[in-house]
Amino acid sequence: MKFTLKIWRQQNRESKGCFMTYHVDNIAPEMSFLEMLDSLNQRLVESNVDPVAFDHDCREGICGSCGMYINGHPHGPVPGITTCHLSMRFFRGIKTIWIEPWRAKPFPVIKDLIVDRSTFDAIQTAGGFISVNAGGATEANSIPVSKKDSDKAFDAAVCIGCGACVASCKNASAMLFVSAKVSQFALLPQGRIEAKERVMSMVSKMDELGFGSCSNTGACEAACPKQINISVIARMNREFCKAI
Repeated sequence: MKFTLKIWRQQNRESKGCFMTYHVDNIAPEMSFLEMLDSLNQRLVESNVDPVAFDHDCREGICGSCGMYINGHPHGPVPGITTCHLSMRFFRGIKTIWIEPWRAKPFPVIKDLIVDRSTFDAIQTAGGFISVNAGGATEANSIPVSKKDSDKAFDAAVCIGCGACVASCKNASAMLFVSAKVSQFALLPQGRIEAKERVMSMVSKMDELGFGSCSNTGACEAACPKQINISVIARMNREFCKAI
C-alpha cells in the first residue's frame, strides 16, 4: 500500500506550523497507524531529517496519549477505537491521509502532533478523587451498591482522558471528560461525601482553563474512543444544580 501523508509540523508552541508532504510505500494492511508513522520516522532519521513527533505509550488503547486528527476525525475514521488500534487496512482505496494535532486553545501544541493536555490533569486534581482513608482491603460486599449504579459508574470510569471530546467539539468543551470523572464517583457511596465540593471545583477549574460550553451537538460522544454516553453530562448538570 502506498500513501501520501500531509502531516502538521511545528517546532514548538511559539513557532508557526504548516503541513509537510511525505510519501510512504510498502505499508502492510495489518500495520497499525502508529507503526506506519514509525516506518516513516525510521526513514527520516536515516536521511538526517527530524522525525515526526507524536505521543504514544501503551499502544493498547488504555493510556489515551496517541490522540491525533486523521482525515478530519479524532483518532481516525473508525469509531470506538484509539489511534494506536487503527489498522492501515481501513485506508484501502485512500491515497492521501491528513494528520494533525488536536485543535483547542487549552491544548497548545508542544511539537508536531503532540499537544499539552496538562489542563486535564489540573481538572482531575481539582476534585477527581475521594479523600477518605481507605485503609486495608475490606469485604467486597460490606458497602452495598446496586448493579445498575455500579455498571453506570464503570461506564463513566473507562474515560482515558485522550481529549478527543474537546478536539471534536466546536466549542472545545471538556464537559464529557469532566462529567465522566464526576459521574464515576457520584454514583458510588464512597464518592457522595464530597459530591458538592467535587463538582463545583472541577467545573470551576474547567471554566478557568478556557474550555468552552456544551451546546449538546453530540460530537464528543461520536468521537469518544470509549463511547461514553452524553447522559453523563446530564448527571453532572444535576449534581451541579444540587451543589449550588
